[in-house]
Amino acid sequence: MGLFSNQFANVVEWEEYRDDLLFWKWTNKEIKKDSRLIIKPGQDAIFLYNGMVEGIFTESGSYTIDSQIIPFLSTLKGFKFGFNSGLRAEVLFINTKEFTCNWGTSSPIRLAAQGLPGGLPVRSNGKFSFKIQDYNVLIEKIAGIKQMFTVDEVRDRIKGVLDGLLMKWITKVGGDVFNLMANSVDIAKGIQEDLDMELIGIGLTITDFRISEFTYPDNISKRADQAAEYTMLGDMNRFQQVNMVDAMTGKGGKTNSNASDMAGSMMGMQMGMMMANQMVGNMANNMANSQNAGAQQSGGAVPKFCPNCGTPTNGAKFCGNCGTKLV
Repeated sequence: MGLFSNQFANVVEWEEYRDDLLFWKWTNKEIKKDSRLIIKPGQDAIFLYNGMVEGIFTESGSYTIDSQIIPFLSTLKGFKFGFNSGLRAEVLFINTKEFTCNWGTSSPIRLAAQGLPGGLPVRSNGKFSFKIQDYNVLIEKIAGIKQMFTVDEVRDRIKGVLDGLLMKWITKVGGDVFNLMANSVDIAKGIQEDLDMELIGIGLTITDFRISEFTYPDNISKRADQAAEYTMLGDMNRFQQVNMVDAMTGKGGKTNSNASDMAGSMMGMQMGMMMANQMVGNMANNMANSQNAGAQQSGGAVPKFCPNCGTPTNGAKFCGNCGTKLV
């Protein structure tokens, strides 16, 4: 940090650099003659005088303030340093890099789903990136009253609105609530636009927003996996047997030890049996339809030879030799 003593020159710099800070303010110091400003890579320096921006310096390096900085300041170009008097100003150091953070829903969001009166609880997570966009707005809204501003403060601000935006854009984009990743790019794009409008009010901008996954309750995920597994079995009788065993003993073969587990297993068994019966019924109907169609196709065909005496039929409906009806 800045070091100075009485009439001796001081150094204005951001020494204790932290990766999680958007800015840090060098303040309450008197800049003496021959003091130096040091700007490190990844930093910008903004001179503030009486709360107003006097100059913005973006090139890294070491500068003599009275000869290389003061002449470029808006209202301090003619400032003269005295032996015992200096310039009381603030210097705001800006972290110019892009920040990337993880995000996750603070609680499950409930989406409308058929057969679930309370909605389907869904969680999601991913990453977002942001950076400082407008120095003037940042100073007016944040830096004017704060010594520093952290990434966690930005993350908390986003966390407060993210669940609502996720619900909004899932509903707006539409699609199957059990396969949200299919629309994740469109959902993320909409959320990014809304978050950018939220942060631009404090001088920041969202540069990227991504959804890594959507997660469902364990019991729903388990049922989805079982449905896929049972579909691969093919044998409906085996389907029913496996489903019953799973429901009564659990997937790992351990018997449920309390009433609530048994009730859940029985409910799962009933759901599985209903699914199986429906699938069996559908298959039986399909087979019956196929057989009827085959019978209709073969019912009007005349055999080439009489099934009684073997005489060629030549397409006739009765055998010319023995009189057997052929159709």
